Amino acid sequence: MVGPALSRRAMLALTAAVLVPKLVNADAVVDLGWDDLLPEGQVFVPNSVQGLFQHDETALASQQPQSTGVRPDWNGKIVRLPGFIVPIEHDGAGVSAFILVPFVGACVHVPPPPANQLVFVTTEQPYQSKGLYEPVNVTGMFGTASTWTQLAEVGYALSADRIEPYD
Repeated sequence: MVGPALSRRAMLALTAAVLVPKLVNADAVVDLGWDDLLPEGQVFVPNSVQGLFQHDETALASQQPQSTGVRPDWNGKIVRLPGFIVPIEHDGAGVSAFILVPFVGACVHVPPPPANQLVFVTTEQPYQSKGLYEPVNVTGMFGTASTWTQLAEVGYALSADRIEPYD
C-alpha cells in the first residue's frame, strides 16, 4: 500500500534528516553572493536598476523575467546567503517558510527577479522577522529545486539552520 504523497515540508525535513550527519563533518560554510547563483555569463541586475520597473495593476508574478537556468555547483553544500525575507508561512511574527530575495521589495512591490535569483527557505525554528526591510543572513543546506508559489517561480531551496540579522 502506498502512503499519501509527501508535502514539500516533509520532503525537505526528510532530506535534512538524511543530510544532517554531513553537517557535523562539513569543512566550512560557503559564503555565496547572488551572482554565484547565475549561470556562467549571465549578469545580475544591480539594486540601482531595480526601481525602474513599471508598477501597474497586473499581477507581479506574471511579469517575472524568464530564468536562464540554475547552477548545481552548490547542491548539498552548507551555504550562507544574505537577502530579504518575503514571508510565505508564518505564525504570529515567526516566519517558517519564505522566499529569500536579493533586494527589498522583490515579489511584493516590483516584479520578481528570475527564478535563479530566488531561494525558497524553510526552517524548523520560526524566525522573528522585523519586516520586509530587514536584511538577513541565512545559513543551511542548499540545492536546486524548482518551486512555484503564488508570488513567483523559485529556482533554489535552502533548509535553514540559522537565520540572523545581516551585519
